[in-house]
Parts: sequence; structure tokens; C-alpha cells
Amino acid sequence: MERFNDDTYKTGKISQNITAKLFPGVYFYARLAALVFSASKKAKQGVYDDKEWYKSSFVFLNILEKTGINVSINGINNFKNQKRPIVFIGNHMSTLETFLLPCIIAPHKKLTFVVKNTLVEYPVFKHVMRSRNPIVVTRDNPRNDLKTVLQEGTDRIEKGYSLIVFPQTTRSNIFDLNQFNSIGVKLASKTNALVIPVALKTDAWANGKKFKDFGKIYTNRDVLISFGEPIDSTLENKKRIHNKVSEYIAAKLKKWGAEVITGEE
Repeated sequence: MERFNDDTYKTGKISQNITAKLFPGVYFYARLAALVFSASKKAKQGVYDDKEWYKSSFVFLNILEKTGINVSINGINNFKNQKRPIVFIGNHMSTLETFLLPCIIAPHKKLTFVVKNTLVEYPVFKHVMRSRNPIVVTRDNPRNDLKTVLQEGTDRIEKGYSLIVFPQTTRSNIFDLNQFNSIGVKLASKTNALVIPVALKTDAWANGKKFKDFGKIYTNRDVLISFGEPIDSTLENKKRIHNKVSEYIAAKLKKWGAEVITGEE
């Protein structure tokens, strides 16, 4: 857990077994299944607390690296010593970030997610997600989702939580600014929280064609995560904050070779 005390992190030399080298997808999903079942059992027993959550997330990081996927993270100093609650706003590329972000952020900030309702109904994993006191939205009714996020988000932030928000309607390798709403910015402005943009390139765990959560594992694709500088929601208006977040993420993704669709296209 000490490995995220510095501003940056990069995967070092990792020893791989033969299964991981020859069959990375088999190795990854077998290890992931064991992790999820173990975490779910603890959650059902009522003993899956914050510490257990980020411990599980560290195990997930180890699974990624032993599968052969390199992880690179920067900007940790932008949040780790902040006293105020933070709304982390990021693009949503794959399931990977849901598993990985807790071990980066949770050692420093009490944390939960804004999640789609399917995650709290998902077999086995639902027990883990429900234990994290998430804010649950449908993605079907933007007005109701905004109301839910503002009401429940205010409650969480008053209790000292920071929140991770993915404003896109669905996971995608393409960052489409037309689909990137301002729900996270509105919550931050209502609660005077800090905003930190998070650029995520996580297509090493691809979205599946038939079953979205079970896509191909690409060991030749690095996981790249970049946290931007904090934006004080009390000093700038919502439109400017939203533009800053969008521009930060778009610039990073373009630099990393991901496809970006701007609002003008």
C-alpha cells in the first residue's frame, strides 16, 4: 500500500508464470474470479470495510501486472494531501478502472462511486458494490439521475466521502465530449468540493462484444492514469470547470493515442 505515496507509479520488473505468458486471458479471469468471490463472501458477512476494499484493489493491481500489463500513474500528489472532499471526474473506458482506482485513492480519501444500477444487481459482485455505499443511477433518465446524485452526493460529501464520477453514458474506447455530461461538476459546485479530472486509458481489459465485462485481455496495452490539478468549485463557474475537465482528459487521451470526438464534430 505504500507504493502510492509518491506522485507517480510505474510497474517494475514482474515475474510471470507460464500460464500468464501463454494464456493471459485465462490467467487474468481465473485470478479475478477468485478475488471477486473472496471479496463477495466478506461483504455478505459484513466485514468488507474500507481497508478490505483497497486491499482487494491492490490484489487486482498485482493480477494486472502478473498478467503482463504495465501500469503507469501520475498526479497522485494532486489529491493525497487535500483536506476537502473531492469529486473525481473521469472518462469511462472499461471495467478496469472500477477495480483499480480504489487502491490508488482510498488510502488517502474515504471513497465511493456513482455507479449504474446494474453493478449493484450483478451476480456475486453486487455484494461488494453495495457494501461501498455507492450512489446508484439508471442512465435512462438524466433528470432523475441528476436529482439522485445531487441529493445522495451531498449526503456522502457531508459525511466526508470523496466521489468518483464517470459522466459518460457507457464504457467506451472513444472519448466523445458530446456524451460527457456535467453531473459531477454540478455536484461539486453544490457541495463546494474540489474537482480533480482523471484521464484513463484502460483498454488493456477490452469491452466484450457479446458480454461487455468479458472482453479480450491485451498485454501490449499499458494502463495509463493521470490525475489533474484540483479545481476549486467555489472560485469558478460550472461551465468553465466542465470545460477544464473535458480538455484535460481529451488532451491526455490524444497524447496516448486514444480516439477523441470533440463537441464540435
